[in-house]
Amino acid sequence: MASGTDGRPRHEQIAADLRARIMSGDLAPGAQLPSIPILVTQYSAATATVQRALAALKAEGSVYSAVGKGVYVRDRRPLAVEAAPYLALSAAGFAYRLLAVREVVPPIEVAEGLELAGGDRAVLRHRLLLHGGEPVELSWSYYPAGIARGTELAERSKISGGVPRVLSDLGYPPQEMQDRVSARMPTTEEVEALSLPAYVPVLRQFRVIRSIDDRPVEASVLVKGSHLHELRYRQSLP
Repeated sequence: MASGTDGRPRHEQIAADLRARIMSGDLAPGAQLPSIPILVTQYSAATATVQRALAALKAEGSVYSAVGKGVYVRDRRPLAVEAAPYLALSAAGFAYRLLAVREVVPPIEVAEGLELAGGDRAVLRHRLLLHGGEPVELSWSYYPAGIARGTELAERSKISGGVPRVLSDLGYPPQEMQDRVSARMPTTEEVEALSLPAYVPVLRQFRVIRSIDDRPVEASVLVKGSHLHELRYRQSLP
């Protein structure tokens, strides 16, 4: 039972409830939503409030209107992204746009993940991941400058064979991935680059890739819209 402590505007509460029903399959792809009068009764809300909730869901692509018929769940399931170190981009229909490559003093979180001393530098590769031509993820990947400086990792160009090939050629084959996943509201850059509704949270992965001798060779921040994505983890159990 609701505690009455949800301080969001009522239309956002209604949109969140309908979104949860869509994601759970209770409102399946192609299903028609209840009419506005029924939703007004169901949520004890004003007509204008329900209309604002539906407008929010339309803006994010969860539902669409059929003139003279009603509102329907869009037949588009969340993009399930394998929580793997690297995507097989061409095979999976993914591509990326390289936004920046530069040497920087990394954020504290990244420096700690890469086990760098204060002031140590890293090479940053900032990318926008696309799927079917649509933006789906922003990434900031950092590599210790002592490893990456003067290599393909530091060049402003796409890498043939990908980062794993370069790291392996340098003697640091990726062997282990550690992920931390959290959610937060998007920054302006993320809203604009990913074409996100400003009120929808993003999924944030902080990932560290380790090589032989447990040496960290890559730390990445991966950000994607939570309303259209889900992460998929698979692990063998004893």
